Amino acid sequence: MEEKSNAFLERESVGRLMRRYAIPCIISLLVAALYNIVDQIFIANADYLGSYGNAANTAVFPLTLVALGLAGMIGDGCCTFVSISLGTNKTEDAHRSIGSAVCTCVAVSIALTLLYLVFSTPLVKAFGAGVNAETLANSEEYFFYITLGIPFYMFGQAMNSVIRSDGSPRFAMVSTVSGAAVNIILDPIFIFGLRWGMMGAALATVAGQVLTAALAVWYLCHMKAVKLHRSSFRFHFAIMRKYIPLGACSLLMQISIVASMAACNNMITKYGALDEIFGLAEYSHIPLAVVGIVMKFFQIVVSVSMGLAAGCIPIVGYNIGAGRKDRVRRLFTLLLISEAAVGAVALLVVELLPRQLIGIFGAANESVYYTQFAVKAFRVYLCMVVLACVNKGTFIFLQSLGKAFASTALSLVREVVFGVGFPLLLPLAFGLDGILYSMPVSDALTFIISLAVIIFTYRFLADNSTPAVKKTLTE
Repeated sequence: MEEKSNAFLERESVGRLMRRYAIPCIISLLVAALYNIVDQIFIANADYLGSYGNAANTAVFPLTLVALGLAGMIGDGCCTFVSISLGTNKTEDAHRSIGSAVCTCVAVSIALTLLYLVFSTPLVKAFGAGVNAETLANSEEYFFYITLGIPFYMFGQAMNSVIRSDGSPRFAMVSTVSGAAVNIILDPIFIFGLRWGMMGAALATVAGQVLTAALAVWYLCHMKAVKLHRSSFRFHFAIMRKYIPLGACSLLMQISIVASMAACNNMITKYGALDEIFGLAEYSHIPLAVVGIVMKFFQIVVSVSMGLAAGCIPIVGYNIGAGRKDRVRRLFTLLLISEAAVGAVALLVVELLPRQLIGIFGAANESVYYTQFAVKAFRVYLCMVVLACVNKGTFIFLQSLGKAFASTALSLVREVVFGVGFPLLLPLAFGLDGILYSMPVSDALTFIISLAVIIFTYRFLADNSTPAVKKTLTE
């Protein structure tokens, strides 16, 4: 009998497999997060942009997460489905799902680009860009050029997940790192050398995204475990109905974060105007800029957290398809320990080194109020980051098990019920500080729910009599 593709996923130790898949995935996600963060660092240190540019970047950032969420829905869903299909030796389903994912990603990205171009001004205003005229002008300029790169950004991110499912996490990492390198090289040239301002920051980002997308196209023509045919590249709706729900958590996770950021940004603008200091015109944009920087650091932490869990998707999918729940259970334990460790390191950094962190983003060129608020924001907003990491890992692990509904429901509770509700309610009692309290309160309450889910998941993986997930996904 011919050995199944990627059969090593059932044989090698789960610790070694996790390192093999998670590390490249972490690097890929970190680099993807650094696209926006690198822009913000260079913008912050440009004397003609400074914190106004930072505030503009903060207003645009949630809109890029929408594109990332759609790419994740297509790519992560396809990755999970392909892994399970290969575990059950159904290669026909695997190549059709990949071809369908390519077509879907192209169509959705073009539609989103057109939507952004038509409604650019109201969209950036919805995320706080209207705090003052200079911030709005910078936001509109940055958003226009970032929007032009949306198709390349979405394609590269979606196909990276597909490439990992084909057993090539290192190539996925290299393609993303190559794009980021281009961005880092071009940013100082465009911002400081040519003084192209927000346009320069955006064009440097788009150039990197084009390279990542081009490398993804090359890989699709040279896949290993799955061979694509001309007939693969169609909208296979029967298969789409199976893999799209598996990636719904990735979309809803990002969309719900966007909703939470919209609530935070608007409450920051509202309650900042009532503050004794930030109510003054020259300081009105500082809270928006600072919270954006804190969220960027959190995005780095979340990239590691999500990378650990997302790297497990091909391993979990294959072993569930092969009926090896014992290996999946061991992997889950290792993941939870790793997530807690990442959160603990991040907690030490934000509590002990907040001034150093804010210094990276041009604090030396800003007022003392900027630094004071930033120190408080880092220490309060991220004080429950350990629990946040465990929560994220749990959500994505459920997705890899094929439990899309449970994963999606938990994400919605965290980011919509808590993530939107608390930023709206807590400022009523605590003013601007209430927005900072909203993050740790949300993470603590979500962890209580996640703990119950973790216990249930262990019981599910210990029960060998439970029907295999593959029966509901691939047949």
